[in-house]
Amino acid sequence: MLRRRMGYADPSSGKDILGNRSLCFIFICAFGLVTLLQQILYGKNYIKRYLENYDGSFEYNSTTCRELRQEIMDVKVLTMVKTSELFERWRNLQVCRWEQSKEETSNFKMSLSRCCNAPSFLFTTKRNTPAGTKLRYEVDTSGILPITTEVFKMFPDDMPYSKSQYKKCAVIGNGGIIKNSKCGKEIDSADFVFRCNIPPINEKYSADVGTKTDLVTINPSIITERFQKLEKWRRPFYEVLQNYENSSVVLPAFYNTRNTDVSFRVKYMLDDFDSQRGVFFFHPQYLLNVQRFWAVQGVRAKRLSSGLMLVTAALEMCEEVHLYGFWAFPMNPSGIFITHHYYDNVKPRPGFHAMPHEIFNFIHMHTRGIINVHTGQCT
Repeated sequence: MLRRRMGYADPSSGKDILGNRSLCFIFICAFGLVTLLQQILYGKNYIKRYLENYDGSFEYNSTTCRELRQEIMDVKVLTMVKTSELFERWRNLQVCRWEQSKEETSNFKMSLSRCCNAPSFLFTTKRNTPAGTKLRYEVDTSGILPITTEVFKMFPDDMPYSKSQYKKCAVIGNGGIIKNSKCGKEIDSADFVFRCNIPPINEKYSADVGTKTDLVTINPSIITERFQKLEKWRRPFYEVLQNYENSSVVLPAFYNTRNTDVSFRVKYMLDDFDSQRGVFFFHPQYLLNVQRFWAVQGVRAKRLSSGLMLVTAALEMCEEVHLYGFWAFPMNPSGIFITHHYYDNVKPRPGFHAMPHEIFNFIHMHTRGIINVHTGQCT
């Protein structure tokens, strides 16, 4: 009797499992009704919480993902929404697999090519800055550096990188968002890896940030503050660079007059140690053009971050650009507090960079399929 009430067929009766099918139909209808009521009561938030269980399982161009991308694109400026609301929209988007938009990426690359042209002007070279040139500084525009024979010798003959030379590039920021991400292997699998300001990549951090480095920036202030301008003991600085194997280094030697001598000392020091490491200097006109380009995108600051400079260069040098460790908020997208850097919690000088606006642009570019911003754990 109990089996009949529960809808099971009696094997001796020859009847099909009609009762069981009825029970399933009733259950499905009831679940659908509950779902409908929850959507009416709680709005889109119910659907969003439901989707959070499906990390990266929706196709980029599915209806769900188009709607979630539009929710981010609807935020035209950072001040339009509370940070918590922006975080929620970003979290919701994580249910969608990222896919590069060839059209959006191509258009963005064309804009960069017209304004900046990294394959020709990212670094000062013998080709773009001949001997005898009077080079204007990026900030101290009234200051002029005559390119003497000695200075000219420090420049490479031509740019070492060409347009879209690399298929997949990783640009690694130093933000605390990368801590415990386990993204090291994924980062090291990239064809070319950029890093900012000689961050630690030893065993303590390598599981999260990787170790591969092809190009690393060095802010002259690091040399001044940590290595006494290389005026005395130079080996400690040389040994720090050894962590990056044969990666090239790049410095903003022509940002202002103070940076020049310190940057040149890096080149002289490496020559003294018979290092084959490439030493390059950002072209000041390139950095000026990049500053103007991003000002139009809403990033107005005294100085763009080193990370943004590298991302800009990578977009011209690489077919596909992935970002790790880029985040400008004191908490992660889930609202959990994080350190400023993955290796310390030293805050930057206030008012110098416009980091939240930089990240806001990266989020939009991710949404448009131009770059892939990684803020979660790697699988």
